[in-house]
Amino acid sequence: MIPRGLSYDEAMRRFRWRIPEHLNIGRAVCERHPADTLALIVENADGSVRNWTFGQLLAASSRLANALTDKGVHKGDRVAVFLSQGAELTIGHLAGYRLGAVVLPLFTLFGEEAVEYRLANAEASAIVTDLAQLPKVLAVRERLPHLKTVIVIGAGAHGQDFFDWDLLLASASDRFATVDTRAEDPALLIYTSGTTGQPKGALHAHRMLLGSIPPVEQWLSHWPQGNEVMWTPAEWAWIAGLYDALFPAWYYGTPVVAHRFAKFDPERAFALLARHKVGVAFIPPTALKLMRQVDQPRQRWTYDLRAVSTGGEAMGEELLAWGRETFGTTISEGYGQTEMNLMLLNSPDWFEVRPGSCGRACPGRKVAIVDEAGNVLPPDVEGQIAGWRHDPIVMLEYWRNPEATARKFAGDWLLTGDLGRIDADGYVFFKSRDDDVITSGGYRIGPGEIEECLMKHPAVAMVGVVGVPDKVRTEIVKAFVQLRSEIPPTEALKTELADYVKKRLAAHEYPREVEFVTELPLTTTGKILRRELRRLDAEGKAAR
Repeated sequence: MIPRGLSYDEAMRRFRWRIPEHLNIGRAVCERHPADTLALIVENADGSVRNWTFGQLLAASSRLANALTDKGVHKGDRVAVFLSQGAELTIGHLAGYRLGAVVLPLFTLFGEEAVEYRLANAEASAIVTDLAQLPKVLAVRERLPHLKTVIVIGAGAHGQDFFDWDLLLASASDRFATVDTRAEDPALLIYTSGTTGQPKGALHAHRMLLGSIPPVEQWLSHWPQGNEVMWTPAEWAWIAGLYDALFPAWYYGTPVVAHRFAKFDPERAFALLARHKVGVAFIPPTALKLMRQVDQPRQRWTYDLRAVSTGGEAMGEELLAWGRETFGTTISEGYGQTEMNLMLLNSPDWFEVRPGSCGRACPGRKVAIVDEAGNVLPPDVEGQIAGWRHDPIVMLEYWRNPEATARKFAGDWLLTGDLGRIDADGYVFFKSRDDDVITSGGYRIGPGEIEECLMKHPAVAMVGVVGVPDKVRTEIVKAFVQLRSEIPPTEALKTELADYVKKRLAAHEYPREVEFVTELPLTTTGKILRRELRRLDAEGKAAR
């Protein structure tokens, strides 16, 4: 979308959005490519590899779309995809988009409560999952009256409560007429964490795909160049893995590597880069930090990455320097949210990277610092980082939550909840989060959901959750727990509380530190003073 050979300033002046009236993500990323073009390289846990062409994915997604239609799923219905990286996950997305349904990605580390809340709130009518996740779904299904269809990969036979993927697809036609959706029609419902209450569902339109393309082109040094292979270890349940890597690559008909890491293995990551001749990659900062611990990767593997992007956490100069030495390129940082992805980018081959800045807007983007009313503030005046609400990448709304939607916008601006400033050249400098969301290992985690979970434990009287600094993950979750008067504080109870969250919410959300307190710092209206909890943590560790 960005013409080659232009300077950054010229590209910003000349860029214009051209969003068609009708657009379908499934058609744009799969259906329009030659059938024999390589689309997906799936490396299994045992090292075996299966390649998928766009034609094979199209046929499989047609079968699934027909099967879902036969089960009563129609345009606008929500279809959940509860899988890790792999062909079946992408087929679920493609079938949902082509059907005109709204795809609901679910992270495989979610526990029963997290899964139940999202499925119930979305009123999902169907879910595609596998045997590993099936127990979570069955445990809550009786409380999900809208969930009529459960499709399970690897079951081997239809069950009383579910359908087997292979049997269901084998009996369906491999031809399906993609629904002629409008660019403004809903396509994706992806839940984002907040600081109070339950997560909110960011509802995105089909146009969001086109909104993702220009920043990814800039992020990956004027990508695409040839038929470069794309890889990301980021989960395909989040906006970054899906729309910073997978679907932009497929929009241009370039292949993507899929591999399910049970636990991220940095040595295996380097081997994967070499084995599949990966040319461009989106690698979250936590993964980069782990890869940095590998000794002499250039001497051990032959890989050739032309461009590497990252986002979700701040990058330090040491990690950038390591990236230049290890990959031969400067890692490009990005900033954005689930509600408005890729707002700001550092593009080292297009403009200088200024220390401490999270970048500048890409062509097509407008980013400003505003006050609470949405008034644009002058350079170097602190305010809230905001993006132009009419950008095609901006969400339609928070699902069935008009009050939260209204609070997210001010005039023509989407409010990020992050404080910062912008200099005279358009570089934005992040200062702090205004909403206390925890950034850990590239994930944005809302303390409210964890607090609600812990309050259900019989030993807990009150709890406050914050993020505290961590060298590898940027932050880790810490819970300050006020126990019921009759409960003695023990180390075993700390472990029990952490496991309680891990099982019910998600393995990336459990508190890695638990501290018992006699009382929690509160405001006069009874709200937890999280800044005081962070201060207590810092003082306690300094004293030790």
